[in-house]
Amino acid sequence: MKIVCEKNILLEGINIVQKAVSTKSTLPILEGILLEASESLRLTGNDLELGIECNIEANVEQPGSVVLNARMLGEIVRKLPNDKVYIEVEKNNNTYIRCGNTEFNIMGISANEFPELPIINKENKLTVSQRILRSMIRQTLFAVATNENKLILTGSLLEAYDNNLSIVSVDGYRLALRKENINSNDSNISVIIPGKTLSELSKIIKDDDEEINIYTTDKHVLFEFDNCIIVSRLLEGEFLNYRNIIPDEYKLKVKASTKTMIESLERTALVITSENIKSPVRFKITMDKISLSCITQTGKAQDSFNVETWGDDLEIGFNHKYFLDALKACEVDEIIMEYNNNLSPCIIKPVDGDSFLYLILPVRLKSE
Repeated sequence: MKIVCEKNILLEGINIVQKAVSTKSTLPILEGILLEASESLRLTGNDLELGIECNIEANVEQPGSVVLNARMLGEIVRKLPNDKVYIEVEKNNNTYIRCGNTEFNIMGISANEFPELPIINKENKLTVSQRILRSMIRQTLFAVATNENKLILTGSLLEAYDNNLSIVSVDGYRLALRKENINSNDSNISVIIPGKTLSELSKIIKDDDEEINIYTTDKHVLFEFDNCIIVSRLLEGEFLNYRNIIPDEYKLKVKASTKTMIESLERTALVITSENIKSPVRFKITMDKISLSCITQTGKAQDSFNVETWGDDLEIGFNHKYFLDALKACEVDEIIMEYNNNLSPCIIKPVDGDSFLYLILPVRLKSE
């Protein structure tokens, strides 16, 4: 194999596929990036759960393939001068990398040992803009469970039906739901995608209107966009029936400025340290006012701000981080909050429409 490629183009491709490279594996081949040169240069990373393939421009003087350690290759190319990079692979996989006055000689692995990405049937297709999908992931990913004991909740539920696309994440303490109206081409999809896959996808896709195609099978999902494809295993099992846990009635409705509430909650939580991280923030909701307070071993804090209220007064406690995560994901100037009692969840919605819904379970308060 013998190719010539611009350093910045090569580095961008490496950075993309490196997200699917295993960092801790008993198989050295999984810690590598597959380079395949034909008409262009194709880079592939595959940890057997997530696979990313990226095609980049290169002048291919001699076709061929090799697997190079991802960490080393990435560091080498990152440190090279901004010039053309020459890569030449000998028959024994001995690889020369040259750029300007710099030259490296590293040992590669035969490409024959590299695991192929799963072949996905492209019949069940869903198309959406990269901007919309990126936004939907960002506004729900924070509520994905990290506890492996609830494996099914370490992924997000992606559903498409009746020209609606939704992503739902639940971790047992909160729920994040984001909806968007799209042209779903009569697709009917319901799959659970690992949080890691969505996290890496959101870092790669762009904040623009370029389209991304999504294909699903019983076991895999394929994202196809620009010059890349991402293939991931799906989580198997039954997702939580989230619709049953969303209250359809409320006794107290509150309209508040998102920015004002974030700032007030952040100030009140300043007395919460790593030693007393579980200390709740107390919400005292009265006529057109919310008073926040928190007492920890570090100290006390209180703050208040004006809102619009409809219904009974209420005193309720929340984990401040969970509440802030939801508020910061709203991306609207004003929100509606709905409450029933001090043991029922809070629902956060937009003032108009139903593009998102966040549910946060309260923390039982101790009497002061």
